Amino acid sequence: MGLRTRITLLATLLVAVVSALLLWLGWVLAGGVVASVPSLPPGETVLVGGVPVTADKLADALADDARDRLLLAGSVAFVCVVTATALLSWVVTGRVLRPLREVTATAHRLSVESLGQRINHRGPRDEVAELAATFDAMLDRLQAAFAAQRQFVANASHELRTPLAVIRTELDVTLADPDASVHELRRMGDVARTATLKAGRLVEALLVLARTDGLGVGATGPVDLAAVVASAWRAIRAEADARAVSATFHTAPAPVIGDAPLLERVAGNLLENAVRHNHDGGWIEVRTSHDPQWSVLRVASSGAVVAPERVGELFEPFRRGGVDRTAQTGTGLGLSIVRAVVRAHGGRVTAEAVPGGGLVVTVRLPVMRAG
Repeated sequence: MGLRTRITLLATLLVAVVSALLLWLGWVLAGGVVASVPSLPPGETVLVGGVPVTADKLADALADDARDRLLLAGSVAFVCVVTATALLSWVVTGRVLRPLREVTATAHRLSVESLGQRINHRGPRDEVAELAATFDAMLDRLQAAFAAQRQFVANASHELRTPLAVIRTELDVTLADPDASVHELRRMGDVARTATLKAGRLVEALLVLARTDGLGVGATGPVDLAAVVASAWRAIRAEADARAVSATFHTAPAPVIGDAPLLERVAGNLLENAVRHNHDGGWIEVRTSHDPQWSVLRVASSGAVVAPERVGELFEPFRRGGVDRTAQTGTGLGLSIVRAVVRAHGGRVTAEAVPGGGLVVTVRLPVMRAG
């Protein structure tokens, strides 16, 4: 039984009960009023409804006649009121529940390809209108999420296809030469190994991003951002030295509660970006600090000029230096992972362009409280 039918039956039943009570009350009151009529002398006869009635039975006859008339008129009124209530309830509930039917119909029509449909309810701002607006807002978020997911999958497929194509091409060219030398075979192996490592790094980065976005932070404990920076720098220092990139560290204690490996990945990605998107002989400046509310990690570096209006794009997947996928080396997921991990820890990350070239990335995480 539908909601509209149940509401109509409930309203009709309530009106029927109230009408029956009123009819019974009228019946009782009519009998009581007629019973108070003054007595006539014994032996007198009067006509009640065309029927002669003696004086001693006049009160009973009047009461019965009044009750009969009341029941007749009341029954007609009862049927009319109940019928009108049923019709009005059916019509009114139909109008009230129309947005709900629209929500249901829209939900039935929805698919990944038709998420652009909306209810667009027009009417008074009541609870049903609020429900329709909430449903439309949910569809907006779903459409945006599906679009982002579709774009992410397309970009990831493109990124993975590149190293696989390199490996296949090297294998086909080298194996097609029956006189290939050991040197050529070794060169093919080196190229295939490099492409495999690139694909592996990309898959690992995708897994980290999926884990952080979907499952959040795992095991947590006290972490000092200064120690995390020192550990991450040891892994990238050789590459910085090879490019003569000078680094300056101002690492005051910056305690937080979080997942140590993920936070080390944050520092590592920031330092890797600072080195790999720098120019030879450039500079890096790293600071850690904390105040009563936030522990802060700030990584500034020289490098290519980034337009201020495109800084926000750097946090999108497969963006490098403000441009699209294959502009430079790397997976293009470094800052995307940084943003996902920081958000999972309840923090926030911002970036701004350095005048003359370079970037400053600032990570703020909730400070670890004593106790």
